[in-house]
Amino acid sequence: MTNPFANLPRDSRDTLFLLAVIAWVLLPHAAHLPWWCSAMAAGMLLWRGWLAFTLRPLPGRWWLLAALVLTVGATWLTHRTLLGRDAGVTLIVVLLALKTLELRARRDAFVVFFLGFFTMLTNFFYSQSLPTAAAMLLGLMGLLTALVNSHMPAGRPSLWQSARMATRMTLLGAPIMVLLFLLFPRLSPLWGTPGDALSGRSGLSQRMQVGNIASLALDDSVALRLRFEDGTPPPLQGTLYFRGPVLSTFDGREWAPLQASFPPSMQPRADLQVRGAPLRYEVTLEPHNRPWLLMLDATAVAPELPGDLVARMSEELQWRASSPVNDLLRYRAQSHTEFRHGPQRMLASLQDYTSLPRGFNPRTLQWAMELSRETGNDPVALINRVLNHLRTGGYTYTLEPGEYGQHTADEFWFDRKLGFCEHLASAFVVVMRAAGIPARIVTGYQGGERNTVDNFWVVRQSDAHAWTEVWLAGQGWLRVDPTAAVSPGRIGSLQRLVAPRGAIATAVGTVVSPNLMQGVRALWEAVNNAWNQRVLNYTQSRQLNLLRALGFEAPSWEDLGYLLLGVLVTASLAGAAWTRWERRRQDPWQRLYERVRSRLLQAGLPLGAAVTPREMAQRLAQTHDPKDNRVQAIQAWLQRYEQRRYASRDGRNAAGDLAALRRELKELSWPK
Repeated sequence: MTNPFANLPRDSRDTLFLLAVIAWVLLPHAAHLPWWCSAMAAGMLLWRGWLAFTLRPLPGRWWLLAALVLTVGATWLTHRTLLGRDAGVTLIVVLLALKTLELRARRDAFVVFFLGFFTMLTNFFYSQSLPTAAAMLLGLMGLLTALVNSHMPAGRPSLWQSARMATRMTLLGAPIMVLLFLLFPRLSPLWGTPGDALSGRSGLSQRMQVGNIASLALDDSVALRLRFEDGTPPPLQGTLYFRGPVLSTFDGREWAPLQASFPPSMQPRADLQVRGAPLRYEVTLEPHNRPWLLMLDATAVAPELPGDLVARMSEELQWRASSPVNDLLRYRAQSHTEFRHGPQRMLASLQDYTSLPRGFNPRTLQWAMELSRETGNDPVALINRVLNHLRTGGYTYTLEPGEYGQHTADEFWFDRKLGFCEHLASAFVVVMRAAGIPARIVTGYQGGERNTVDNFWVVRQSDAHAWTEVWLAGQGWLRVDPTAAVSPGRIGSLQRLVAPRGAIATAVGTVVSPNLMQGVRALWEAVNNAWNQRVLNYTQSRQLNLLRALGFEAPSWEDLGYLLLGVLVTASLAGAAWTRWERRRQDPWQRLYERVRSRLLQAGLPLGAAVTPREMAQRLAQTHDPKDNRVQAIQAWLQRYEQRRYASRDGRNAAGDLAALRRELKELSWPK
């Protein structure tokens, strides 16, 4: 079967290759840009590819002008601006595709190359993950291959030959890349990507509707990673509660932060008291576009944050940063699993934690009053009574409890008896408040799993959890987790609920061992974590730590600049000295001759190491058509080389002759 691309002219072949590379670079943008932008770019690339394959002429300038006007208008209608990240990337993607439709001269190709390099970098505005970096590295190699190929105008060099040269150039430039990565000063806010790159990122919310955490539990992405310091024994999974937003106001359907009816001066204070040895650990928090700092419950000392970030704790023990977490954030903290907080005696402001909306859950309110009378208004006895009811009342912990109506607590306690953690927490708090006991909901994450490859604990979005706190006189706020009464395995041994698998996942599960899949997943997450820790989280503070390790007492970003400049100058001088030594070590005439010999070897000409130019010309005529213009041109060049190289002369014009031969060599076409 013949290859339809083998007989294409070189221009068509090179154009199709370049279009394929551009399509690869633009493909990740399809998930972020408007649908019309992706469709328009794909249509233009396919059109240009069809023109190259069928050897048809390119469209006129009026077509391109009309497409440009349409692009600018659509961008304005979509983004209401032509500036900014999204609008700018939309324009550059379509302009790159448009530029391929006027790819006539070498100058146009260079414009496409550098537009491609720029567009490739814009992918990192949306994701700096390891898969994105690997995909863009492949795109970089493709663009460099096309660029190298464009600098070989004579003959029909193979793309594989250009790819080898591009790879060699990349490897030679890798030390400079590493040097710039380590020493180029990271000056905030110039360094980094825009914060709005995280719009739409899932995670905990400031509000909780009954049922929304169940949907979050289907997300298996990483929320944070945790590493305990050496000498700190890892706690039991049942004690790993990462505190997030505290929700205290209920409108019958949705829980929200406290809307206090008392002035701030009368609000209950945190009054946090910790006991026992602290757990010291380091958190790598994934970006979530909110200021919450997720730490183990409870943390009395402010975490060590990088840069100018400042952490503050609310009276409800929730820690917040001074700005939203829009980039990967690493910080150190210490927490205590044994603690006590909140007022020890009843305050008027605690009434805010007993309020319930009117007209909701009448059966639950009646049941709570009956329980209160039966337990003699003893809060501890009432709590135990409700928890025991959850254990023995036939309640089921499930991700699919169905959609609840207006009276969510009534439906849970008396009708459905099905729910996820937020159903249990909400229904439990309603009972407590109806009995006159202050109670509130705490959202966050519970549990985690240790990656045996790198010993990091991984907390996922599927570990999102909601539990309750009740206030008792003389004890303050106490954690009560109703989920532990219905499903102890969720808290103690971290038995997650999973969504039903599709046909493909089921088929894969029957073929591939679950242990193998788990091992592969652990290895991938360890590699991805190493990328996050060593590359994405290589901040200015870590640069300064590197300078301290090199002997700088009080390093600054100016020291980084001076060190980088000194290393670059030293490397440049060393490279210049090596080049000069190499030229003196090897005759430039011999190097030029070896280039010709190498090209003829690739063309299939059997040549020894000691063959003369005249013998080379004769063998070329024996193995190829002597009437071929390319063969005659190479033979003429070899004759001129021999004459100028070995003629008896004083050598004063040797440099000029050598330069002329080099120019002539670039114009030669090589037979196959």
